Amino acid sequence: MYPKNKHIICVDGFKMSVQANESAYCTPRITDAESYTAVEVGYPSAEESLLLPFAEDLERPTQTVYGWVPTTVVALVCAKHGGIVEGALPPGVPTFTSAQCGNA
Repeated sequence: MYPKNKHIICVDGFKMSVQANESAYCTPRITDAESYTAVEVGYPSAEESLLLPFAEDLERPTQTVYGWVPTTVVALVCAKHGGIVEGALPPGVPTFTSAQCGNA
């Protein structure tokens, strides 16, 4: 069993799981990398257009996994939803808090 990051919760309530380990769809595909360039996103709380190109099942955008999502895309998603108020991102994913997105 691999340690899992807590789900990301953004200012506007958007939630998603962001994982990276040797069993996840990420780059590099190892556990405890110093930094990742792509990560696995799972089960977002709402359809997110920035993630759709990476969807495993386009018919069920909130009930699917998004593989090898570039870390920059994850950062953009977080910023689009007002920044992160709770949760954790794998190393290498730029982190934007609500204060950094102008929501302090």
